[in-house]
Amino acid sequence: MLRGCGRGAVAVLRGAAGSRGAGGQEQGPGAGRPLEPSLLRFLVCPLSKRPLRYEESTNELINEELGIAYPIIDGIPNMIPEAARTTQKRPPAEASEQP
Repeated sequence: MLRGCGRGAVAVLRGAAGSRGAGGQEQGPGAGRPLEPSLLRFLVCPLSKRPLRYEESTNELINEELGIAYPIIDGIPNMIPEAARTTQKRPPAEASEQP
């Protein structure tokens, strides 16, 4: 059992640890299990340290400021920056002033 964690945290971890489909078979990665809503208030972007927005349609955590999305696989957010995908083009650098 985890020390220092309440029963709620243990239940979330147990639920995320093993997701089985019908017949008790493991579902593949990215099986679409959504993020536990109570976790969202604790999660921040590891790069900007800012809150993230959960996008249900893509099952990702979005950092609008940086234009990146972290995948959620089997209900577990993958917060490794290298795993994030770009969601939008970053605005171009300030154009140099023309004479």
